[in-house]
Parts: sequence; C-alpha cells; structure tokens
Amino acid sequence: MTSTGRRQPSVGPSLVLVAIGLGLDALVSWTMAQQSYRWLPVQASTAAPYVDNLFALETGIGSFILVGCTAVIAWTLLFNRAPKYDLDDGDPIEGNIRLEIIWTVIPLVVVLAIAWHTIGVNHTLATLGGKQRLATAAPLESASLPLATGSLPLATGSLPVATGSLPSTTDSTEIGPIQVIGRQWSWEFIYPNGVRSSELHLPVDRPIYFRLISMDVLHGFYIPAFRLKQDLIPGSVIDYRLTPSRQGRYRLRDSMFSGGYFATNQTDVVVESEADFAAWLAAAEQAPLRPSFNAANEIWQQRLAEGNRGWATVPPAPPPEVNVSLDPQNTHEA
Repeated sequence: MTSTGRRQPSVGPSLVLVAIGLGLDALVSWTMAQQSYRWLPVQASTAAPYVDNLFALETGIGSFILVGCTAVIAWTLLFNRAPKYDLDDGDPIEGNIRLEIIWTVIPLVVVLAIAWHTIGVNHTLATLGGKQRLATAAPLESASLPLATGSLPLATGSLPVATGSLPSTTDSTEIGPIQVIGRQWSWEFIYPNGVRSSELHLPVDRPIYFRLISMDVLHGFYIPAFRLKQDLIPGSVIDYRLTPSRQGRYRLRDSMFSGGYFATNQTDVVVESEADFAAWLAAAEQAPLRPSFNAANEIWQQRLAEGNRGWATVPPAPPPEVNVSLDPQNTHEA
C-alpha cells in the first residue's frame, strides 16, 4: 500500500501480461504484413518482389506500433481509470531519464533499420535495371532520335536529344531501345525495327531497355504490376531498364497531373512469350500507319460539338500515327 492508500500491482504478473501482449501484438503485425501482399497488384517484373517485401516490412512495423499503442490506451481506459470524483493528480514520473532514453533509442533504431533496408532494396533495384537521366542539348528541329537501327521521324515539334551519342545496349539478351513518348494525352512506343504502337508489347523474362521522352509537360510512366513509376521530364531523355516476369495484360497510367484529360492517358502493356512477341512485331511491321485510338481526342471533339463551353483546357495533341493501335475493349489484370 502507498501513502495515498492505493495498492501497487506486483511486478511478476505485470511482466507476464506485458509479454503476452507483446506476443499477440507481434502475431497481429505478422498477419498484417502477410496480408499486405494481397493489397497490391500481381507481381509482373523482377523488381516487384523486392518492393512488395519492403512494403510488407513497413506494414508489419506500423501495425505493431499502432496495435501496441491502441492496446495500452484501451487497457488504461478500461482498467486504470480513476474512480468517480477522484481529483488527485497522477503519479509524478517526470525526470525519468531511463524511460526517456528508451523511447528515444527504440524509434531511432527502428527508423535507421528501415532506412538501411530501403537503401539495400534501392541498390538491388539499380542492379536489376536502374535509370539514367541523360544530359540534354538544344532541340533537334527535325525531331528525330537515334535508334539502334537509325533515325526515325517522330511527331511534329522539336525533341531534345542528349549531347553526343546515346549509350547503346551491350547485353545480347536485351530488347531495345524502345522509345516511350508521352504527350497530352497519348502514349507512343517505337521499337528498334521502326514499328510504332500505342500499346506496349514486351517479351517475358527478357531485359527491356527504354528511352523515356516527353513532348510537352511532365508525365508519369506508371505500371503498377511492374512496381515502376518514372517521371518523363521535358527536355530530357531518360534511360530505364526492367525485366517483365509474368505474362498478361497490364495497365500503364499517367501518374502525373499533365492537364485536363490526363486521366485518359492510359494504355495496355502486353507481356507475352518470345514467340508471340516476335510474331506480333513481324505482323505490326507489315501494317500501315493510322491514327491511334485516343480517348482525350474523342472527349475534346465532343466538347467542341457542344460549343466549347466550360473551363478553358489545352487541346489534346493529334493522336499518334501507329502500326498497332490500342483497343479500348481489351481488359487488363492490374
């Protein structure tokens, strides 16, 4: 008993109760970490497992802290609340150096551990296929960019290119470079043999070498199933490499707000076998160029037909001329 007449709990049962609570907290947190994999799209690139494992780790740690703090608050409210009409102050615990060190060191160690693991994941992703922003020079008025098989004309307007020669691939198994061109609001892909498409076709389990270009404003090259999100910066040519690991049809979205119709700036990414990819590429090479399907342009034409009323918007760029157009009726997994 204390001088105030309150009974102090014994240490032994309290430690057992804390140990049981920590065990239950750890079990719940581990369960949440495992469940977090189900919240994400399918893993369709070699980078996806590393990103998902990091996300699961952070989910588990966050769940442990959340459940632990909530449990302590709930326990206090249910079993340690002051009796009715008790106006006494709580026990003074200010100046507890040991407690202050503990609640400072533990968060510090946790944050440093997460940072260390994140740096390791970023290093691993860089070795799998990182990105490189190439220095740019004055715009090339003819709007052509060197490819593996020579220069191919692009859409109207000037395109900045890197100073000097662009680096070429040295991996004999690598596919590319594939140009990824972002506009308001359409995607265009140009393959080394000159084929142009508005949906991206890739062979499975082959390293892919991209060159990312924006023709106007910032765009975001975002494929959730690949765990890939890379900004397209006007005035820059950005190299990016990745390896698709699962066949299927996935969605590419513009993750940057690039204007009034940016939500329509979506297309499909088709990952297929090498034989199917080669057959598609050969058939596409024989197909004539034609305007691609473009949802933004259809909305713009409807707006004009209704008198162009409402807030002022930027007119969409003309749909790119492609050998293979996006089919809006196709469904995708993620």
